[in-house]
Amino acid sequence: MKLFGYFRSSTSYRLRIALNLKGLDYENIPVDLRTSEQKGAAFTSRNPFGSVPMLEADGRDRAQSMALLEWLEEAYPDPPLLPAGLEDRYTCRELTYAVATEIHAVNNLPVLKYLQDPLGHSQEDVDLWYRHWLARTLDPVEKRLAQLGAGDFLFDRPGIFEVVLLPQIYNARKFAYDLSDKPHLTRIEGACRALDAFRRAYPDNQTDSPDFKGD
Repeated sequence: MKLFGYFRSSTSYRLRIALNLKGLDYENIPVDLRTSEQKGAAFTSRNPFGSVPMLEADGRDRAQSMALLEWLEEAYPDPPLLPAGLEDRYTCRELTYAVATEIHAVNNLPVLKYLQDPLGHSQEDVDLWYRHWLARTLDPVEKRLAQLGAGDFLFDRPGIFEVVLLPQIYNARKFAYDLSDKPHLTRIEGACRALDAFRRAYPDNQTDSPDFKGD
């Protein structure tokens, strides 16, 4: 497998975590979003979406992170990213898709760039926008976790919820979002960050990160 991604891309971060949790070997191939490499003809000829991550696997180029996570779960079911029971699977999807669709969709890099150019908003406006959409979803996610009595993970082990959550928590901290009133989310963050699968996926531990210090 070859994973084409960018060290700070939250969707690439998702795939790195999932591949690590499943114990799958892959080659990490950096795509520089700062120079719009993903929009170049060489890349879009393989991935018309012009986005990362892209996973080259089983003779096919696969795009779109949530579809990729579902494919990984079906192609490599052990260890699972989803719990066994029907209701638990629903709960997992409820929280996962809240984060993936309500936060990431409105806060990803193309949206933030568009707010500034051509719409003319300042960086202060963009930061306010970002934190607004974080609060709109992280507040109810925290409340749902409290209702469920979640511990270190949503269920007994990290799964698709944690795979999608951790990159958004990383982004929240980057935008100086106050997480002090989110004890369940920060406990899950800490438990995940202590695991090798998450440590290896962390943005600063990628070779294309300026903060990469080697193995």
